[in-house]
Amino acid sequence: MEKYEKLSNFLKKFYIPSYVLSPEADPVAVPSSPPESPILVFINSKSGGQLGGQLLLTYRTLLNDKQVFDLGVESPDKVLQRIYLNLERLKDDAFACEIQEKLKIIVAGGDGTAGWLLGIVCDLKLSNPPPIATIPLGTGNNLPFAFGWGKKNPGTDKSSVESFLDQVIKAKEMKIDNWHLLMRMKAPKKDSCDPIELPPSLHSFDRVSPSDQVNMEGYHTFRGGFWNYFSLGMDAQVSYEFHSQRKLHPEKFKNQMVNQSTYLKLACTQGWFCASLFHPFSQNIGQLAKVKICNRSGQWNDLHIPQSVRSIVCLNLPSFSGGLNPWGTPNPKKQRDRSLTPPFVDDGLIEIVGFRNAWHGLVLLAPNGHGTRLAQANRIRFEFKKGAAKHAYMRMDGEPWKQQLPLDDETVMVEISHHGKVNMLTTHNCKSKSMYESSSTIRFSDEVNKDDSSVAKVEEEFRKFGAADTFKIPNDL
Repeated sequence: MEKYEKLSNFLKKFYIPSYVLSPEADPVAVPSSPPESPILVFINSKSGGQLGGQLLLTYRTLLNDKQVFDLGVESPDKVLQRIYLNLERLKDDAFACEIQEKLKIIVAGGDGTAGWLLGIVCDLKLSNPPPIATIPLGTGNNLPFAFGWGKKNPGTDKSSVESFLDQVIKAKEMKIDNWHLLMRMKAPKKDSCDPIELPPSLHSFDRVSPSDQVNMEGYHTFRGGFWNYFSLGMDAQVSYEFHSQRKLHPEKFKNQMVNQSTYLKLACTQGWFCASLFHPFSQNIGQLAKVKICNRSGQWNDLHIPQSVRSIVCLNLPSFSGGLNPWGTPNPKKQRDRSLTPPFVDDGLIEIVGFRNAWHGLVLLAPNGHGTRLAQANRIRFEFKKGAAKHAYMRMDGEPWKQQLPLDDETVMVEISHHGKVNMLTTHNCKSKSMYESSSTIRFSDEVNKDDSSVAKVEEEFRKFGAADTFKIPNDL
């Protein structure tokens, strides 16, 4: 309480007393009124070079250090379970109840870190899930940029942190779509291929549903979630090479500008600018996999992929590769765009865009530039063809991996499906658009507002991200 008394009136608006966070703390000398905007802060101390660690120290200095957590020390799902369990014990405490009602979360890290925390909040099935603000500490920072938090690494001093907190208290809430990813593959034969290092956002589990005949002994199944994008092809390959080099030489990747310059150099050395010369035709997306999309009525159709497309992006937010918008805004006056809508983040549709090479990607820098618009869908499935390639590069919210493909059967399948919504905090600079804020949605708003019963029912286990065990309040409370 001594620390609380020394805080400025501004910082007191975010301060949470220890007894609300832990049952072991003594509720003595509680402030006279609940904080206006109570927050929990999760920081990846390894992100942004030295910035993550410095930011952690600053927040712990300005607030109750028990409301600021290092993601490298304690998993956020355990933290949230502990806090919400304690809040349930305090359900007759008006002070604690008001904190729970107003609670917000701040997460500092790259897109992968933010996505990890979003997945945990969704999987915990909280009755009143807190909205989330993101501090950009990565290289691309597409998630923070999409909601107005910027894409440059922030300052870590006291004034910079207070400036960010001032934006948090003024921020508005916006719901965005969640996307579930399911990947199945036959277990490779011993020594048949290199080991797979999947991103932390993908989690192994045993069965999709009791009736599932594919996920049986001898098969691996992984599930996860993303909020920004899933990509397949050459852009994911460049990202994978960058990720591999950063892992080998972390001391060379402590500056955001240097990281972005290195990324551009890798795009050149990987042949992304001269794809037709360096990459065989067999590795184009149409040759690599069969792609199917599903509409809201549950009907699956084959999606035609132009032969020249070497990279495909399934996009939820209008922010990719450092803040670019690959989908753009379709022109309803053009025949080819009449069935397409703007990229709203809460319409239950994902935008599917194709790219031929890096030169094609540079079109995004021009006004109204966009990639090859392929479709909008409620679900999408990639079925990789037998013997098409030894491996494929994939990326999900900034986390790339090299996926080995079996040569003797067609067992690798990646399916993406809509999975509810999550609350985000946005500033006045927010780039994302809600379908409920635009009059242009009149012609299709009736369709997207239909009850989800029109879509083929998918078992609950299929729809979990796997980031955390579902949290339930014990019956004895």
